[in-house]
Order: sequence, then structure tokens, then C-alpha cells
Amino acid sequence: MKDLPNELVLDRELDAPRAAIWRCWSEPALLEQWFCPKPWHVTDAVLDLRPGGEFSTTMHGPNGEEFPNTGVFLELVPGERLVFTDAFAPGWIPSGKPFMAAHVTFEDAGDGKTRYVARALHWTAEARQEHEAMGFHPGWNAAADQLESLAKTL
Repeated sequence: MKDLPNELVLDRELDAPRAAIWRCWSEPALLEQWFCPKPWHVTDAVLDLRPGGEFSTTMHGPNGEEFPNTGVFLELVPGERLVFTDAFAPGWIPSGKPFMAAHVTFEDAGDGKTRYVARALHWTAEARQEHEAMGFHPGWNAAADQLESLAKTL
């Protein structure tokens, strides 16, 4: 995918097999273990793995913060690609204020490793800047570290 003006990208090689990385993204109990950087955590993961299916989580902060996030999957290629957005709620109901669409890809990188690319695409430059200021790079890298660690145990 070509770089787009309002995107943020995490492109890493993870030391875990693609099938295990996919499981961590596609099984709610596993996603809850790694999906946001500690000391934050996720509960109530719903992963209806089909176009239009629900993708939702509730993020909890160390000081009692609670952020429910609801969206839908737009595209799925099992073991290879997930595309989801918060622009719609299940049933294709438009959300009040969409923040981003995410494209996540998984490719074999040899020796049991996975090339993991997560792209956050934003509607505006302001939304991209807001996400970057929220800590996109350190946060998504920390979550990827947690993903790698969990996947290595599977």
C-alpha cells in the first residue's frame, strides 16, 4: 500500500509465526491480553470476523479511565489482512465522529517471523496529528511488543 498523507504506520518484524500473530488478533480472549500498552488494558472484546461484523473493545486506564471503542470490519483475509473502522457501528450505522480506519497485514518473514504492518488512516491531518500526539508510535510499538510476547507462547 502506498503511503497516504493522513496515515501513521508501524512496520515491524515480530519474532513469532504469522499463524500465532493472527490468533492474537482474531480471538477475543487473546486480543484482550495485548491490545493496548500497559498499564492500560482491554475488556469486552467482540470480534465478528466478517465484513460488517463488529470490532469492539473497552480500554481501561490506570486511573479508572474507560473508553469503549466500537466499529466494524471492512475486509478480512484470514491470516493475512484485517481492515476495520470506527466510522460505522454494527449494522452500518454511521458513528458520530469517525477517528480512523486501520489496515493490519501479516506476512511470513522467514525463520518463524512475521512482517507486521499496522496503518492508521485518518480523515484529516488534524486527526492524524491528534493520534500522533496521543502517543501512536510509542503506544502501538508497546502493544506490538506485547503481541509478540504473547504470540511466542502459543
